[in-house]
Amino acid sequence: MSELQTGHSRRFYRSLYFRVIVGIFLGVLLGALFPVTATSMRPLSIGFIKLIRMMIAPIIFFTVVVGIAGIGDMKKLGRMGIKALLYFEVVTTLALLIGLMVVKLVEPGAGMNVDPAALDAKAVAQYATQGGELHAVDFLLNIIPNTITGAFAQGEILQVLLVAILFGLSLGAVRGGKSIVEACDRLAHWMFRVVAIIVEAAPLGAFGAMSFTIGRYGLRTLLPLLRVVACAYLTSIAFVFIVLGAIAHAHGFSLWKFLNYIKEELVIVLGTSSSESVLPRMMVKLEQLGCSKSVVGLVIPSGYSFNLDGTSIYLTIAALFMAQATNIHLTAGQQAGLLLILMLSSKGAAAVAGGGFITLAATLSAVGTIPVAALTLLLGVDQFMSQMRSLTNLVGNGVATIVVAKWEHEFDADRARRMLDGEVDLAPAIE
Repeated sequence: MSELQTGHSRRFYRSLYFRVIVGIFLGVLLGALFPVTATSMRPLSIGFIKLIRMMIAPIIFFTVVVGIAGIGDMKKLGRMGIKALLYFEVVTTLALLIGLMVVKLVEPGAGMNVDPAALDAKAVAQYATQGGELHAVDFLLNIIPNTITGAFAQGEILQVLLVAILFGLSLGAVRGGKSIVEACDRLAHWMFRVVAIIVEAAPLGAFGAMSFTIGRYGLRTLLPLLRVVACAYLTSIAFVFIVLGAIAHAHGFSLWKFLNYIKEELVIVLGTSSSESVLPRMMVKLEQLGCSKSVVGLVIPSGYSFNLDGTSIYLTIAALFMAQATNIHLTAGQQAGLLLILMLSSKGAAAVAGGGFITLAATLSAVGTIPVAALTLLLGVDQFMSQMRSLTNLVGNGVATIVVAKWEHEFDADRARRMLDGEVDLAPAIE
């Protein structure tokens, strides 16, 4: 028994999960003790995320091509897409409503009495400019790439997804397409092996991100705005375990076991504040869990743009916090209008760097009752809240994929049970 426990301990200390935790801890330590040095560690995080992002477009393309070619049915694809989008809209709307209720109950901005005229609008000018350029029609047109290669060069997930769906449907309809599909499948597996090599650098990426965050902003910046940060974290945690937990239970699987199954991905996202850093790994793990390749290929990439539960919670809490902090009273009609605009604008900023702030800027500009300059109140703590946003988004997309797979009867429940109970080892591709 002791030998078995020793073996497990060794595996734990050698695991990616443990190494990323060590990276996060060392990053916090360096940021707290040597902030100037810590801020120079940011390139480690940027470099790691760029390495992952360069693999996302080809992985999505080849995975989706193989999955869609296997379907070979436009009606089935359309039905699956409609179900996924319906699920996305219902759950993200629920997240917006929960964020609204919590921030009205807790009132994290009450008593701050901030004078809007004293706020520095220049500090958020770039977000306001980009926010003013967000339009639903532009977002939809942006899904269509100017060229096929342009979709890959720019790394636009939805553009690559569209191209992959068209290629997959065409391969499923022509003779001789099977050999090409098999080649695409082999290429996808090879690329997942490349990702496995890159992910070994995740501890360095987490160390760089945490060093920069703590060194640049410091834990002291949390104290004046601790209520709004705590509000966002507690709401996100409650949403995951109550709402997503209820959805998981209704569909016959344990959310807690699923979280344990993706614990390495959760830790990487916590360290890097980016859910994109684990997108390829999530696709592999969900396939290994029992979801079909076609469902994973469609739901995960589209979910990264349309199913942002954590971002939805953050947006409502942040918007109403700014109103409370500046003593601006919003009527029930104005709050309903705010939610409606957030539902639309959040989709337009999904793939934009700094998307949360840009969406808020677009929303505040459209509503007109809350000054855009109020965004400066959140500049110092946005990075801390982005971690919980990314974690909630990740879990939400994982649950969504399983749910849609079950709806489509493309889920191996017996395999999922064995995987979640730890009876089946993970494939070497993601270890």
